[in-house]
Amino acid sequence: MMILLIGGSGCGKSYYGEKICVSAPAPRYYLAAMQPYGEEGEKRIARHRAMRAGKGFETIERYRDYAALKLPSKGTALLECAANLTANEMFDDNGNQSDPVERVLSGVDALLPQCETLVVITNEIGSDGIVYSPSTTDYIRALGKINAALAEKADTVIEMAAGIPILLKGELPL
Repeated sequence: MMILLIGGSGCGKSYYGEKICVSAPAPRYYLAAMQPYGEEGEKRIARHRAMRAGKGFETIERYRDYAALKLPSKGTALLECAANLTANEMFDDNGNQSDPVERVLSGVDALLPQCETLVVITNEIGSDGIVYSPSTTDYIRALGKINAALAEKADTVIEMAAGIPILLKGELPL
């Protein structure tokens, strides 16, 4: 089963995703895709670690190439998050840009048979009407394609708003 959680920053996606995972079969894997950049990034990572402390997650930090990831055993995985993974796959360490869509989607496809439950968190972006730089616009378009493909593939799609899960597809797990 795949569950997609989508929403803006700070809307409760991570909290709800962890809640779903805690009620799903163990073992539990937290697939951390956010690369730590700067003090703010470190603070965010520390906050997420504190949120999941004591919930039985094994953290696997991996920034790219989820297609090659082999989980230790079948269980529940929380991918946090597709937006970070998209940026990591799109821009290499030297700032070179490439199309990340196939790499991200093939990574999720590779995870699915390894999981009883896969929860994928992603961000809703691009609906603000702001004109961005060409590379940011490319990122927004790529993430939009990825989100649409993930939503089609998912059994359940939930939009989070102000901590409230809004069912878009399937059934609410909690």
